[in-house]
Amino acid sequence: MSVWRKLVTAIKGGATEAAQSVVDGQAIRILEQEIREAKDELRKSDHARTQILAKCKLAQQKVASLQTSIEQYEAHARKAVDSDRQLALDCAQKVADLKTEQQAEQSYLDQFRQSEKQLANNINQAKANLKRLEQQVDMVKATESVQKAQVAVSSRHLGANSKMKTATESLSRIQEKQTLRNAELQAAEELAADESSDDLEKRLAAAGIKGNATSADDELSRILGK
Repeated sequence: MSVWRKLVTAIKGGATEAAQSVVDGQAIRILEQEIREAKDELRKSDHARTQILAKCKLAQQKVASLQTSIEQYEAHARKAVDSDRQLALDCAQKVADLKTEQQAEQSYLDQFRQSEKQLANNINQAKANLKRLEQQVDMVKATESVQKAQVAVSSRHLGANSKMKTATESLSRIQEKQTLRNAELQAAEELAADESSDDLEKRLAAAGIKGNATSADDELSRILGK
């Protein structure tokens, strides 16, 4: 690859990285806004569920009331059957009409109960997902703040960006970047410790306190002394 092509590639890479950095900087704010909107929708869902529960209660009361009426007219029919058969038949017809109405009302009640159960499951699942997302965002923000302080102290520019597609992908990339930063910071500390140790050895040798090699005179004196 020619020098010119390498330069063009480097410029393109730098521009892409800069663009990704801008998008990543907005990622947390985008997710926080989405979380706020999701919470608002969940509040509306809770209100809708409350309305369904109220309708369930009314329908249940209606079914119970119709059952009471059915039992009353059945009792009337039994009493009238010997003295007034037509009256008994009218009571029986009333019972039939009430049962038809009760069945329709029971059908509404069953539908309301099924809808409320399904809605409750969906709301609970959405709340659990939202809670996990909030925890991830909070952890990323806290870790990012700590690592920015570490980078400022060590004057190191760490991390690499990958292509940004969505706000969620940005969140994952930030987490990966934080893991890489921790590893590089640890490596830098180990290198600094090694350099400090080498410097001490050089200073001892320069002062004549410690040397890396033993002279022939010293070795002969040791042998004769032994």
